[in-house]
Amino acid sequence: MPQALLPLVSEDATRISDLMSVVKQDGQCCWFCSTQPVFQHAEGDLKSFRMFTAQLCVQGACKQAEIIKAFGVSKSSVLRSVSKYREEGIEGFYKPRRTRRASVMTPEVIQLAQQLFAEGNSKAEVARELDIPYDTLRKAIDQGRVERPDLSSDCDGVGGSSAPLATIATATPRDKSTRSDADRAAGEHMGVACTRPVERVLAAMGKLPGGASTEFESCRDVSCGGVLCAVPALIENGLFRHLKGTFPTLTGYYTTLHVILLLAYMALCRIRAVEQLQYESPGELGRLMGLDRVPEVRCLRQKLGQLSAGQDDKAPEIWAALLS
Repeated sequence: MPQALLPLVSEDATRISDLMSVVKQDGQCCWFCSTQPVFQHAEGDLKSFRMFTAQLCVQGACKQAEIIKAFGVSKSSVLRSVSKYREEGIEGFYKPRRTRRASVMTPEVIQLAQQLFAEGNSKAEVARELDIPYDTLRKAIDQGRVERPDLSSDCDGVGGSSAPLATIATATPRDKSTRSDADRAAGEHMGVACTRPVERVLAAMGKLPGGASTEFESCRDVSCGGVLCAVPALIENGLFRHLKGTFPTLTGYYTTLHVILLLAYMALCRIRAVEQLQYESPGELGRLMGLDRVPEVRCLRQKLGQLSAGQDDKAPEIWAALLS
C-alpha cells in the first residue's frame, strides 16, 4: 500500500488535487507534484498556464473540474485548452496569432476599378482584369468605397403589356442584415417591416382603392427566394385566371391578388397553417410579393373570411371555373 505524502508545501499554496499544488511568489507560479517542483512560469503568462493545466488534465494528474474550482476559470476555456493540447501539442499554445492580410482594395486598385467601370466593364470583367476576388469587389461597391455608374434601364411590363404590372428598384442590392435593421426600425413607429407608412395610412382612410403597389427591390440572400421560380408555372396553370369572377374584391392595403399569392407561397414554403406565419420573417416574405411585409395572422384571417363569405353557394361554379 503506497504511503501517504506529508503536506510539505507552504501553506499559501493553491491546492489543486491530492498531488498537485501551485505557489505564487515574486511574480512567478511554481507548480508542485507532491513536494517536487515540476513547472514554473510568470504569473501573467496565460499561454503557459493554459498549456500546463491542459497537460495535467490530459495526463490524468488532475481533473478539469479541479482546475475550474481552484482557479475560477470557465469550463469552456479549459475545454478549449485541452482540445488544443490534444490536437496541436505544446506548440499550439505558442504559435503566433494570425493577422489580417493587407487590404486588397488599395486606393490605386479603387481608382483603376472606377476607370474600368466608366469604360462599361461589368463587375466580373473588372475583378478578372484587376486579379481580385469578385466578392471583394462587390463588397467594396456595396460599402460605397468604389463608385459604379448607374447602368439600370426601365423594365417593360409582364407578358408584353405596355403598362408595367410591377416596378423594380435598381439601386444597390441590400443584404439580409441591412433589411432586418430597417424592418426593426420601422417597428418603433407603425409595426415590424411596415416601411410604407404613407400607403398604409391612405389604406386605413379608404383612399387606396387599388391596394398597395407592387414594387420589387434589388436584394441578396432573401429567405425562401427560390419560390419565385415556381410562380410562372402557377400562373400558367391558372392561379389568377378566375379571381375577378370568383372572389369578391378586397379593399385596403392587401388585395385579393396579394392574399391568393401569399397562400401559394405558403404552400410552396411548407407553411401549413396561417398561425405558422408568426414564426416567419414578415419582411422577407413581403419582398417576395413586392410589398414591405405580409399581413399578420389576424389580418390574414379577416381577409380570408371576406373571400370565403357566401362562397358555399358558388362552389359548383368555382370548381367548374378552376377545371376549365
